Amino acid sequence: MRVIVQRVSEAKVKIDDVISGSIKQGLLIFAGFVSEDTQEDINWTANKLVQLRIFSDATGAMNKSLLEIDGNMLIVSQFTLHAKTKKGNRPSFLSAAPPEIAIPLYESFVKKCNELLPSNVQTGIFGADMKVALCNDGPVTIIIDSKNRDL
Repeated sequence: MRVIVQRVSEAKVKIDDVISGSIKQGLLIFAGFVSEDTQEDINWTANKLVQLRIFSDATGAMNKSLLEIDGNMLIVSQFTLHAKTKKGNRPSFLSAAPPEIAIPLYESFVKKCNELLPSNVQTGIFGADMKVALCNDGPVTIIIDSKNRDL
């Protein structure tokens, strides 16, 4: 499981000009899955996200987590996070999990995040053509990969 995390002051996702999810201060999470992902990958990633200390304390240092600031999370599915660009100029997305595997993983990830951060999680719609708007705060953008935890 791979996620791109952006610390935001606000973010929203629209589908056909209708807002599907909208948050104020918190994290915008772009989430992509591979077929080998398991519940352990989901649990590890979700726990890492809510405890990630990337919000400013009183001195301006990044010392606070999403839980500590009572922040929000907007989760958007994004299979393109698993693009391979080694050959040619057209990315290959073959390593991304197909929908029949990715949808249950995505739903399980959203459920786990809701358990850890009750009533503060918004989402897009899996597989939809989405328009995402955000105000990246910092900017702070972090890549987390449950298969490569050294990132």
